[in-house]
Amino acid sequence: MAKDTDRSLQNQIIYSVFVRDHTEEGTFLSMIGDLDRIRALGTDIIWFLPIHPIGIKEKKGSLGCPYANRDYRSTNPLYGSMEDFRTLAEEIHARGMKVMIDVVYNHTSPDAVLLQEHPEFYYRDAEGRTGNKIGDWADVIDLDYSCRALWTYQIESLCMWAQIVDGFRCDVASFVPVEFWKAAREAVSKVKPGCIWLAETVHLAFGNYARSSGFYSSRDSEAYEAFDIEYQYDIWECFERFLRGEAQLSAWTELLDFQEAVYPENYNKLRYLENHDQPRIRGRVRTDSDLENYTAMLYFLKGTTLLYAGQEFSSTHKPSLFEREVIRRDGKDISPYLQKLAEIKKTVFTPEDSFTASADDAHQIAVMERNFHGRKTIGIFSLRSESAVVKVEVPDGIYRNLIDGKAAEVTDGSVRCDGRPMLFRTDEKSEG
Repeated sequence: MAKDTDRSLQNQIIYSVFVRDHTEEGTFLSMIGDLDRIRALGTDIIWFLPIHPIGIKEKKGSLGCPYANRDYRSTNPLYGSMEDFRTLAEEIHARGMKVMIDVVYNHTSPDAVLLQEHPEFYYRDAEGRTGNKIGDWADVIDLDYSCRALWTYQIESLCMWAQIVDGFRCDVASFVPVEFWKAAREAVSKVKPGCIWLAETVHLAFGNYARSSGFYSSRDSEAYEAFDIEYQYDIWECFERFLRGEAQLSAWTELLDFQEAVYPENYNKLRYLENHDQPRIRGRVRTDSDLENYTAMLYFLKGTTLLYAGQEFSSTHKPSLFEREVIRRDGKDISPYLQKLAEIKKTVFTPEDSFTASADDAHQIAVMERNFHGRKTIGIFSLRSESAVVKVEVPDGIYRNLIDGKAAEVTDGSVRCDGRPMLFRTDEKSEG
């Protein structure tokens, strides 16, 4: 792990925003009116998808993808000016939250300012043409980090933004050399001590494919040398198979235990049920009760929690990255539930907790445990809202479900799950 990683990030919540879609106006300043609501969800950090100008050449859709960056050092004029963004950042800070922006350092749009000014910064194929190593990314061209002058330019850009923001979410960070990220972290720390570094590390199969094709892709264990938080894509493919009914729940819970065993003691994975690249979770589960269980499980997992804007409204529609689709708020509003889970996350769990997980595959119930110096917190999540008796390794007695306040009675090492999520601490046993 990066030596100066702040372990309190384990108990924090990131709220992800695509400015274009967040309000009817789709601007920086129009977001200010929604900040109090976002803060009330328990949000600690607001992460903005790329706020830079979008390339026009080879663009996808009518508006283009925000990850086809045309200029690292300015803002998208459709969202507002640099001064508008500074004002938004100040308003976020005034509410006790931090600001994180997306940086896309693997590639740019084909009409980027950087290509005009520094063509030597770009990857070239055998014929000397710019392009990208991933065929379906037709709207971008890759950078070449064997050029050390590129490092200087990119680090200077990060230091510029670090005067305004508190952290960076680094797109496909695995495809950019870890040594670059380490150098960037060191330089930025002089401008913004405690800057937060979140890596979009890639899916296990994607990383293997890149390396087998002769291209660089760091492993998650290597990326932790530079980053505080990493995506959980290393085990996401298994979770996807479970959601599709192609794998048992236990296959995924075993991988959660594997993460706990192999990563550094203070590792931090970004935990999510959805993000801007993945389908909305409400569209993948059967009922509102199922969603309650998945969501409670999300907050129980060890690591920083991610909410993607609209998740609090049980949205089933994943907005396009290439068109303007204002976030829909027509689903069930689960904001009070998220507030309750956020309170539990911040007051019950500690960054030093150990973590284990198991599963009742017959009923699709996940049984998880966090343990801090012998004080256990048990989480039981029925992902199809089925009732069943499950085994738990805690003394017999009556405990209080921290989610709904109801009794959780353990008898002969078992507790009955009624299909709703359960979460109780072993140091809060009742004699009644």
